[in-house]
Amino acid sequence: MPDWDPEIAVGPALARRLIDTQLPELAGRPLEHIAEGWDNDVYLVDGSWVVRFPRRAVAVPGVQREIALLPRLAPRLPLPIPVPTLLGRPDDGYPWPFVASPYLPGTEPAHAVLDDAARSALAIPLAGFLRALHAPALAAELRSELPVDPMRRADMACRVPMTHQRLAEAASGGVVDLRAAAHDLLVDALDLPPDVPVAVAHGDLHLRHLLIAADGSAAGVIDWGDLCLADPSIDLVLAWGLLPPAARPTFRAAYGPIDDAGWRRARVLSLFLSLVLAIYGRATDDASLEAEAVGAARRTLED
Repeated sequence: MPDWDPEIAVGPALARRLIDTQLPELAGRPLEHIAEGWDNDVYLVDGSWVVRFPRRAVAVPGVQREIALLPRLAPRLPLPIPVPTLLGRPDDGYPWPFVASPYLPGTEPAHAVLDDAARSALAIPLAGFLRALHAPALAAELRSELPVDPMRRADMACRVPMTHQRLAEAASGGVVDLRAAAHDLLVDALDLPPDVPVAVAHGDLHLRHLLIAADGSAAGVIDWGDLCLADPSIDLVLAWGLLPPAARPTFRAAYGPIDDAGWRRARVLSLFLSLVLAIYGRATDDASLEAEAVGAARRTLED
């Protein structure tokens, strides 16, 4: 069974019933299924509210963290993020909480038109957003309320073997073969020092979680279910996979100091996540996502 198969898929009928019985503010309004991922089914209500329903039990603690912390984070960050506003509870036929947030307009990079100039223009706003999120004062305030990198994203002893596995899967599935190009990067990563969990981190800031406005600007950051305390490098993935290599110095100058080990950890994680998304795009017939993710993997390996 693929990693992304749901334990419960929330179809339109179930979504309609849960919304109408638990969120009276949204009852009867037009409903559209707009996205699904590994952890959530997402519906747009009346063009103005997004309702996210967990698809797997493992996602529920993340939803609970979002409910508790995103309203406090939102005013501290320079890009919009979802703010859970209306809350649903477990009900007959559905065992988990769900949330509604005001809609943030925008599209994934895979479905936007981004040339190198448009990608480069994202370097400074992305860096500014992450600088604010990773501020020491914010970590000091929220440290006791966050788990420490439960996915071990910055642990190279864990992440390097997982990346080798995805490289092999992408090659055998005909998606892309980058095994030779990634060899030295992954060998060297095993010698990196241990990561240090000192920052509030989005935790899963990849190509599907940055929103792009119609004019190509950054419109928001979504899907905070992996919010955690971590080495800040785990949030630097898009600097490798989304931006052209020539824009990376601009990103680093705007973000502030990044130690060499953290920068290299981010590169490995970017390769891993890009491969995962490319494989997922192929499996779900999302050719745009597959192409964007393969491009991200190739950019990651460019110096």
